[in-house]
Amino acid sequence: AARADAAPQVAADDARIKVGDVRFSVGGGREMAGYLAQPAKGAATASRVLVIHENRGLNPHIRDVARRAALAGYNALALDFLSQLGGTPDNEDTAREWFSKLNRAETANNGIAALAYLKALPESNGRIGAVGFCWGGGMVNQLAVFEPDLDAAVCFYGMAPETALVAQIKARLLLHYAGLDERINAGRSAYEAAMKTANVRFESFVYEGKQHAFHNDTNTARYDKAAAELAWARTLALFSKTI
Repeated sequence: AARADAAPQVAADDARIKVGDVRFSVGGGREMAGYLAQPAKGAATASRVLVIHENRGLNPHIRDVARRAALAGYNALALDFLSQLGGTPDNEDTAREWFSKLNRAETANNGIAALAYLKALPESNGRIGAVGFCWGGGMVNQLAVFEPDLDAAVCFYGMAPETALVAQIKARLLLHYAGLDERINAGRSAYEAAMKTANVRFESFVYEGKQHAFHNDTNTARYDKAAAELAWARTLALFSKTI
């Protein structure tokens, strides 16, 4: 459970960034909501990053992650994948339950539409990356399979895609695994073997002794400051080289 009183690492009113809620069409008369965070200076030439939440939806923590990306110099969109159900509810237990109601194919298409929205922003240099956590990490893997224009993809402890589809990946991948996360780690070897066979460019790190969700600083039980900071530094390093 997230701490309701957790202080953000980057405040919404930080003068170094600009933020706001956005809505955009994903076709068929449907819209998606998101939170756009951009550098106050340099947004016109900045790369774009899609930030994908855990199975708690677009909560204050993920908004903070988008602001961290903006502070690092990126136009960051944190997408609310629960938009089609009315948006992320305040109660995170309810939010978690709603994920079982999402249509898998439609959800993947919504992610692709979000990347298209980012590509169409007037501000940017044309390069695009994605980072996701838990459920969002699995979604990043899916987008890497189905979106050839994705330049960089970072997965924090997310489900691997079908190995038969791995050869479609064009993006540079960075995979962060928690050493104690047996469920997610069960798919790691086959995923990495498939990427090696397909000559997909990737790096993979295991943070030994750490738990699933170790990056989430609002999760008192699982957060690990040293591992989180190292994984985030590696994430920004990949983005700096690729987007």
